[in-house]
Amino acid sequence: MSLRPFSELSRRRLLRVALGAGGLVAGGVGSVFALRGSAPRVEGLRALSPHEYRTMASLAEAMFPRETLPAGDPAVDLARAFDGYLADEPTWARDEAKQALTLLELGPVLFDRRLATFSNLALSERVAHFERWGRSDSGLRRQVATGFRKFLCLVFYDQPSAWPGLGYEGPMRP
Repeated sequence: MSLRPFSELSRRRLLRVALGAGGLVAGGVGSVFALRGSAPRVEGLRALSPHEYRTMASLAEAMFPRETLPAGDPAVDLARAFDGYLADEPTWARDEAKQALTLLELGPVLFDRRLATFSNLALSERVAHFERWGRSDSGLRRQVATGFRKFLCLVFYDQPSAWPGLGYEGPMRP
């Protein structure tokens, strides 16, 4: 018996094992991203990819279902507002927001062991998933949930068409 660890492992065999393990990891990562499916093309995006836009639109719909939108106002495109906001942010902030969107999109796969991404969940499942993030033991998931919730609420309630539902008559005018 040799005292050297892995002495039975030739360089050629070590390379085969390492390449095989790398292939498994790459295949696993590729499979996770394949679960996302394709995202429809969206014209005029300045910062987000179509996948990121779809994730943000899915989150916006979970927070503000269509029936709660002011008189069915189709002009309230919170995902596009987020894209416009990010376009004017520094690169590091844009990158962090995109990472947070990717984490949210893959959240059901990574944390709930489901074979569906956030955008592919039913509306009620998206709502429940995002609410769990707000109460999570993970500081990162709570931070992501809080950041997205604050932004979407700020943009949503900034719409004059949302004010009547709040009983707000708008800014005071002289």
